[in-house]
Amino acid sequence: MMEILNSPFMQRALIAAVLVGITAPAVGIYLVQRRQALMGDGIGHVAMTGVGLGFLLSTSPVWMATLISVLGAVTMELIRWYGKTRGDIALAMLFYGGMAGGVLFINLAPGGSTANLNSYLFGSLSTVSRSDVWAIGTLAAFVLVVTVGLRRQLFALSQDEEFARVTGLPVRVLNLLTAITAAVTVTVAMRVVGLLLVSALMVVPVAAAQQLSRSFALTFAIAVAIGVTVTLSGTVVTYYEDVPPGAVIVLFTIAIFIVLTALATPLAKRRARTRAAAAAEGECGLDVPAPAKRQTLDVPAPAKPQAGEVTA
Repeated sequence: MMEILNSPFMQRALIAAVLVGITAPAVGIYLVQRRQALMGDGIGHVAMTGVGLGFLLSTSPVWMATLISVLGAVTMELIRWYGKTRGDIALAMLFYGGMAGGVLFINLAPGGSTANLNSYLFGSLSTVSRSDVWAIGTLAAFVLVVTVGLRRQLFALSQDEEFARVTGLPVRVLNLLTAITAAVTVTVAMRVVGLLLVSALMVVPVAAAQQLSRSFALTFAIAVAIGVTVTLSGTVVTYYEDVPPGAVIVLFTIAIFIVLTALATPLAKRRARTRAAAAAEGECGLDVPAPAKRQTLDVPAPAKPQAGEVTA
């Protein structure tokens, strides 16, 4: 283990893995609540154009992917608001256009190759540079400020958008902020998990945590713990085995979901039987206190006139 910590590129990889493990479920919990679990996958397709432009213009692929992803996320929200019946077709063109643009631009770029693109599609911890770590850290800080600082507002929006609007929350602003935060999260995670697999890390840890808890705060904490565990585990495995980190991390996440589901099913049945037994006992006991309530109500009734006669 010490040889991993002494390796400079693994130090950068572990830092990036922890940041990704925290931020992806932190955003994913709101997407799952809003039934937008595949939003991250769509943004990942759009971000490929940003990566290709980064190589073509000789700029940072991470920052260029962030810019294009944010524009794509805003466009997706606008399509959701105004697209109506043709919205799904517009989204499909946006997703596939983003993927095609990424492939085209990276092949036109000087020194561009399929290998470069694959490192962003499926993750490549060995290529995480110091500048990448700084970029990931900055973007991760933004994600945490939004997801934790505005958790009450975002939770209300995720539960019932109409209710949030009635209570006076800026629904459209919060919707745009959620989409932008999801886009930033995709670019944070692409160096570790890859653009094509990042959606799994945003959704599956939340789904696994929901097997153990229905409380939002506890689900949030468990999902983040699962995210950090699988990203660190996947990073260590890829140090010893020449395998794509994104694939290992996602498979670990799915394995944890399966295990927690298997453990939670009998517990859920036991809780259901306990609630049913308690309800049955409550129904049997409803007839006992009922007469007592009527008796106590009948006692003070004649006392009021007596009190009135005395005062009169």
